[in-house]
Amino acid sequence: MSDTKLLLSDSEIKALDAEYCSWGDTVHYHDEQTIFRNCEGSYMYDSKDTPYLDLQMWYSSCNLGYKNKRILNAVIDQYQTMPQISSRFVYDYKALLAEKIAKANLKRYGLKGRVQFNVGGAQVNEDMLKLIRNYTKKPRMFAFMGGYHGRTIGTTAVTSSYRYREHFGHISDTAHFVPFPYCFRCPYEKKCENCDLYCVKQFAKLFESEYHGVYDANTRDCEFGGFIAEPILGTGGYIIPPKNYFKELKKVLDEFNILFMVDEVQMGCFRTGKLWAMEHFGVKPDAMTFAKSITNGMNPLAGMWAKEELINPKVFPAGRTHSTYAANPIGTRAGYEVMSIFEEQQEVLEREIARKGEKFLEGLKTLEKKYKNIGTVNGLGFALSIEVTEKDGFTPAKKLCDDIIEAGLRGNLTYNGKKCGLILNNGGYYKNIITIVPQLYITDEEIDMALELIDQLFMRFAN
Repeated sequence: MSDTKLLLSDSEIKALDAEYCSWGDTVHYHDEQTIFRNCEGSYMYDSKDTPYLDLQMWYSSCNLGYKNKRILNAVIDQYQTMPQISSRFVYDYKALLAEKIAKANLKRYGLKGRVQFNVGGAQVNEDMLKLIRNYTKKPRMFAFMGGYHGRTIGTTAVTSSYRYREHFGHISDTAHFVPFPYCFRCPYEKKCENCDLYCVKQFAKLFESEYHGVYDANTRDCEFGGFIAEPILGTGGYIIPPKNYFKELKKVLDEFNILFMVDEVQMGCFRTGKLWAMEHFGVKPDAMTFAKSITNGMNPLAGMWAKEELINPKVFPAGRTHSTYAANPIGTRAGYEVMSIFEEQQEVLEREIARKGEKFLEGLKTLEKKYKNIGTVNGLGFALSIEVTEKDGFTPAKKLCDDIIEAGLRGNLTYNGKKCGLILNNGGYYKNIITIVPQLYITDEEIDMALELIDQLFMRFAN
């Protein structure tokens, strides 16, 4: 068998994809496809070796940069020692990684807990839903409008977009969706600076009378077992809530014995400058999930952490949930290395992500002043966003947003006289928000480059 590397042309790859690949995934949201051949650090490279500065990093799966040598070497070592083992067995890195995460949460939240692994964000969110149902014996959940927790049957029930469910028949126990504090487009038409968290007060009103359908004041029993929440909306557009929002929401949940479940799949792993984004808001979760960058994208691995009282072996015994690849050795070894990096570099990461994130946000604010088609910009650490609008500064401009993103993928921008591209992603209620997700080690020069390339794109299409 030949060991010659198989090289197909871009057109050959596209032809094979068009004929043999399902179009049921997200690849064909857009007609034009850019074929990438390599990656390293902050960049992807096409067939002509053109560098594309990546500001979405595989939907925040590669927070520590592409081809991170330390993680890559750990994975190679694991491949050469014990690359495969049935998930019914205990082995070193499964236990070691669980210990690191449990101790990290004990330090941050003062809560003893345990960790269960699975293979992706949707799967561990399913596990968390099972955990809450198992403990409370209640199938219904609260969730946010704009929230995204996966595309399995169970997680679409707590994801607000009906389009993820509509082709697959009726799904029972769909969540009760609560407005997220999206201050730029407040669903109550309030102003953040003087609304006194009106949205939390509206949620609390659900419990004032039995006729609101969620609570019996006589028995003090709620129909809902938990509230699942992203600290910052991910697919929903990187919307950042007011500082005290979650503290006030948690008071309501605690009063009515509703468990607080936090989805850190996209915002965890120092995306916001903390190990977990919820740390910024001063609230302790009862259970939480993590995935994506826990292995820096090197292997499908995800996990659920929960308080001891919810997940101890007497309450959540063997076989409550399972997957063949759940705690696979390649993933747990990569995860152990990622967590080791976070432990060793925590102080530097917290300081530099805060500094560079603020630098990036200030640059975006300058662009906001320059272009009428930017309604608002926002950011916390390296979770940044640009809301693209019509010239009135408010009406969502999805087509303009799409045009800007697709133009970045053509590889015909310039920086310091050299050809390059820019990889962006969109999200939001109207798919008009550019979400900016750089790697955590992005340099100051690369931030300058990113701002210049974004400026070039808006100059082409806006105003």
